[in-house]
Amino acid sequence: MPGSVVRSSESESAPLWSRRLTEWSLLVLVLGVVVWAFGHQVRVVQGMGERAAVQSTLGAVRTALVIDHMQTSMRSADTGNAVRQNNPFLLLRSSPANYAGNTTRADMEAVAPGSWVFDPDCVCIGYRLLYPQWLESPVGAEGVWFRIESTAGPLQVTPLERYLWQGVEVD
Repeated sequence: MPGSVVRSSESESAPLWSRRLTEWSLLVLVLGVVVWAFGHQVRVVQGMGERAAVQSTLGAVRTALVIDHMQTSMRSADTGNAVRQNNPFLLLRSSPANYAGNTTRADMEAVAPGSWVFDPDCVCIGYRLLYPQWLESPVGAEGVWFRIESTAGPLQVTPLERYLWQGVEVD
């Protein structure tokens, strides 16, 4: 009879082990889903932060162009001539830390992601995206470009294309 006791305990331990394995598997699955969802939200927030930083820099550039226009208008009334600066980053009190200097649109791949540039040929400013997957339109673009246009008033910053970033138009 001692052999039958051993068989009885072996048959009882097998279902217990199977039940524990199932519980641990479900726990790992739930944790995996939570980690994936958290990681996805982190990437979404990173994209939103990058968009906010781009719009903030564009706002600073536009403000610098308006202030330069006002100062130039006052100086030109005294001297009779006005010289406009086409590179708006040179008008800022301090250039952004991620300003990479002058480059052309064709050479944008050589610029580090997350950097601003000025293209003197096109008289445009460009930004190479850190997270290009969040730019919905134009599809496959690695950066956003804005033309510095001359008007009767201050120079204007206008997008070269319609940029849709996480459902929000960037202008």
